[in-house]
Order: sequence, then structure tokens, then C-alpha cells
Amino acid sequence: MLGLFGIILSLVLLMVLAYRGINVLILAPLMALLATAFAGGLPLLATYTQVFMPALGNYVITYFPLFLLGAIFGKLMDDSGAARVIAHSLVDKLGGKRAILAIVLAVGILTYGGVSLFVVAFAVFPIAAALFREAAVPKRLIPAAIALGSSTFTMTALPGTPAIQNAIPAPFFGTNAFAAPVLGIIAGLVMFGGGMAWLTWRARRAAAAGEGYLDDPSGNPDDRGDTPPGGAGSGGARPLASGPGGGAAGPGTGAADPTGELDQPSGSSTAGGSVVDEQTERPANRPSVAVSYLPILVVIATNYVLVTWVFPAMNTDYLAEDAYGATDIQTVGGIWAIIVALVASCALILALNWRRLPSAKQSINAGTMGSLLPIFNTASEVGYGAVIASLPAFRMVRDAVLGVSGNPLISLAVAVNVLAGITGSASGGMSIALQTLGDDFRALAEDQGISLELMHRVTAIASGGFDALPHNGAVITLLAICGLTHRQSYKDIFVVAVAVPVLALIVVIALGTFFGGF
Repeated sequence: MLGLFGIILSLVLLMVLAYRGINVLILAPLMALLATAFAGGLPLLATYTQVFMPALGNYVITYFPLFLLGAIFGKLMDDSGAARVIAHSLVDKLGGKRAILAIVLAVGILTYGGVSLFVVAFAVFPIAAALFREAAVPKRLIPAAIALGSSTFTMTALPGTPAIQNAIPAPFFGTNAFAAPVLGIIAGLVMFGGGMAWLTWRARRAAAAGEGYLDDPSGNPDDRGDTPPGGAGSGGARPLASGPGGGAAGPGTGAADPTGELDQPSGSSTAGGSVVDEQTERPANRPSVAVSYLPILVVIATNYVLVTWVFPAMNTDYLAEDAYGATDIQTVGGIWAIIVALVASCALILALNWRRLPSAKQSINAGTMGSLLPIFNTASEVGYGAVIASLPAFRMVRDAVLGVSGNPLISLAVAVNVLAGITGSASGGMSIALQTLGDDFRALAEDQGISLELMHRVTAIASGGFDALPHNGAVITLLAICGLTHRQSYKDIFVVAVAVPVLALIVVIALGTFFGGF
């Protein structure tokens, strides 16, 4: 029982101390060794060097290319102006009366294409501020609109998304990013529809109460400005917290702007009945709408073509050799496809926007550095999970999780959701669950004839539920970018990024149980 107490204590301290701003790079190994100390008689140094570090290293070996390329892709999209062009194109099409829908779709398209949440938030927030002000929609709804577009259906549900949450299950289940596509689309529609219904209702209720853009529901005016932290022209702003695992976005999250180079526009006006942000309006050297959308389309299309036709047609028997890890194309194909798709899209952005980029070298370097903290944060949590799984007391935890239900889909969903909630990280919680229990869940699925594609999709969707609790790094950073507090905006974030995704997960489990993976 003392060992179990140590595991619980380390988990609680991991959550509390991460929320208070202690970096998970130092926190995860300390908490792992704390749990080891309570186990009694186990060598601490050997646990650190022989259990924690190999698990950390294996995670980096497997997923570093996705974090690296995703961060570079996002930085290139931002610096070329393509991200803002996409956002403005949707605003122009939908108009100020559909402010919430315009922002959700703009963020959704960008993140579905592989752009980091934090890059998107910095790029879209000034546009959202101008649009919401013109439409008299409360500013406090902006974080939830951005969260709905970035941290729900495009992160875990839609087939083909290059988000790391959709890539992590692939090696465990021998699947790819397009696993269970119909169920993924259904889940995405539930998330999008449920989130939009909530935000639309909240906006109408605010309008009926006479609440304007800067009015606090209590009647106190919110006079904070609409400039992200750091201010326009300040030389850039940095997220105030990255949280364990870098939050809930895709590759590259958690350190969006380590060099302080993100453009920080502010100020707005209206012209011709449409909302125009004075400092983000596309100048002559910004890319066209078609050029801006093309890299995102290439990411999705290349990924699909590779996993559907190219890789299956290739002779990959050499992968069975020890020199190549004694694996197979089903295990590595999903990762390979995303790597190639992101490389192709990055090359396309450079080719189409070479003269528009202030400095291609600087953008690539900034994206590269921006990938380091997120992957090592998440890898540290994986190392923590490996240590916990090695402790004798973990057998009780494993038996409890596997005994939650005779249906592996339910047990898997509970395990991933709980760990994502504790760590405040979708990718971190999912990685711990799969590293410690992945083989058990796969064996149960195969014994019961459950589709491994369905297991993949349930795992991904489950990671995007409880991860967005108040201590999540992405939530904290998003609120900081918008200049709002948990009291003002978290209720709406909770509904669109926690409650509705959990509902979508229940729908997918129910459909998958009765009809299988499809």
C-alpha cells in the first residue's frame, strides 16, 4: 500500500507543481524517483538511468521528426503571411455576423493542416478581436472559439490530421492517421456541432442581456487591450506557460516562439461594412488565397496517397531485419507518411514564398528551436510513466484500469482520459497510457475481435477530453494571449474542449461496439 501511495502522491504533485510553473523536464524525473523511493528497496540511480532515460530516448527517436517538421511548417506558414490570409479569407466570406463560425473554421483549417495551436492563436487573435468587436460578441468567448477550432475535432478526430495525438497510436496498433475515418468524421461533427451550438447560444444570451465586446458578465467593464502579451511592435511575445507536454496542440506546441519573433499585430477598424485589422490586412507581398491554402492541402493529400497506395505497393521486407528494428510497414508507415507530407509542404511553402519570407533561414531556425521544449516535455512524461509502470504497486493500477469494463474500448478511454487530465497533456497522457498498457489493450482487442483502427481512433479522441482542465499549459497560454482569466473564459473552454469531446468519445465507443471500426 505504501508503494501505491507513492504513485498517487507523485501524480498529484506532478499535476500541482506543473500548474504552478515548474518545468516538467525537472519535475517528471523527480516525481518518478519519489514514487520509486516509496516502493522501498529499489535503486534510485539505476531507475533514472536504466528506466527513465531509455523511455525518454525511445520517444524522442520515434516522434522527433514530427515535432520538428510540424514546428517548422507552422513557423513558415506564419512568417509567409499564409496563416493570416487564410483567416482573413474566411472572415471575408462569412462576414461579421458569423464571427464565431469564421474564427472556428479559420483555426480549424490551419491546425488540420499541421500549424501549431500557439502559432494559430497569435495569428488569429487580433483578427478575432476585431471581428468580435464589430459583431458585439463578448471578448470572453474568443478563447473558447480558438480552442474549439484547434484542440478538438482537428486534433484528435478528423482522419488524416498530422497532429501528434493522431500519430502516437499508430506504432502501437499498426495503423495510420486515417484510422477509422467514418467514426472520426462522426466524432468531428459532434465536436464541431456541439461546440458551435454552445458558443452560439452563449453569444445570443449575452446579446439579450445587453453585454458588449468588453463587458464583464458581472457588469464590470473589461478594459484590457486586444494585443497579445508583449504588445505590437515589442519584438514579439512568448506564451506564459507551456505546461507539461506542451499543451494540447499538434507538433511544435509548447514553445511557439522561443526567439520572440512572432508578429504581434493590434488595432482594428472597419471599412466597407467588413472588419479589417489595420496591421494584419494583407499587403501586396502576402500570398494569394490559393497559394496560402495549397500547403495544407498537400499535407493531407500526400499523407493519404502514401498510406493508401504508395507504401503498400513498396517492397519493405528489409524492415524485418534487425538492422532496421525488426518491424514492418504497418508499424512505421503512419509516421513515415506524416514526415514525407510535412517535408513536401515545407518545401512548397519555401518555393512559393521565398521572396515573401523575411528570412527563410531565420524561420527554419526558429521553428527548429520551437520543437525542442515540447518534445522533451512530453518525452519526460513518458519516462515518468515508464518508471511508474516498473514499480510493483503498478500492478494494482493496471488491474484496476483493465477491470473498469469488459469492453477494452471503455477501459482504454478511461485510462487515456485520466492520465491526460492528471498530466494536463493530451500527448503526454496518451503516451503514458500506451507505453504502460498498450500491449495489454492490443491483446484484449485482438482477443475480442475489436478493430485496431477503432482502438487508434478511441485513443486519439480520449486524449483530447480531460487534457484541457484548468492546469493545461495550452489553456493557460491561450488565456494569456487573449488577455483574459480563467474566471472569465474557462467555463466556455471546458464545455467545448472537455465536455463535448467526451460526448463525442461516448458516441464513437457506442457505435464502434455495435458496428465495429469503420
